[in-house]
Amino acid sequence: MAFKCAPVRFGSIRPKPPLVMAGQRVGLLGGSFNPPHEAHRLITSIALRRLQLDAVWWIVTPGNPLKSHNELAPLAERLDLCRDMVNGDPRIKITAFERDLPSAYTAATLAFLRLRHPGVHFVWLMGADNLATMHLWEQWRSIAGMIPIAVVDRPNWRFSSMASPAARFLRKSYVREDHGSRLPIMAPPAWTFLTGPLSDLSSTAIRAARTLG
Repeated sequence: MAFKCAPVRFGSIRPKPPLVMAGQRVGLLGGSFNPPHEAHRLITSIALRRLQLDAVWWIVTPGNPLKSHNELAPLAERLDLCRDMVNGDPRIKITAFERDLPSAYTAATLAFLRLRHPGVHFVWLMGADNLATMHLWEQWRSIAGMIPIAVVDRPNWRFSSMASPAARFLRKSYVREDHGSRLPIMAPPAWTFLTGPLSDLSSTAIRAARTLG
């Protein structure tokens, strides 16, 4: 299965992603992290172990194009909360380099990383709730064609995510969970679904609880 990736021109921008070496296996967990919570750590821990990653980058976005920004905390505040959450784990890198890119969309972020670090084995990480709505993302087919994807189970999302338009479209590219350690070095499109301990926490629920409190 082949996908065409839309060209992205970055001009003279100088975003600064974390340091990385050719040959390393790096998971990318993007999101608003508004706020970060233990489910983010759980997804990260599962991916590090099951995909045999060298590192996971938490890519804290200035703002998700698909979400309202009315309750979005300042970027600097979210970055500090993320650093507190990872508690100095050297395998988890907190970064906001997307703020220096010309586009807020994931497809542009991945195009930049492929251009900047062609020898690195990147894997896109997402919760099952995100797979359920991936077909709404800008250039989602291009994303699947640029990078292997690991979907981590989330409470009450397994069946709806696996029946989603994106999962159905990519069904021939599915990699069995017990082969997950090979995913980072596989040519995209390739994706797997990882099961493990679940957490009911979500940023939306945490914000709602704060409002009620």
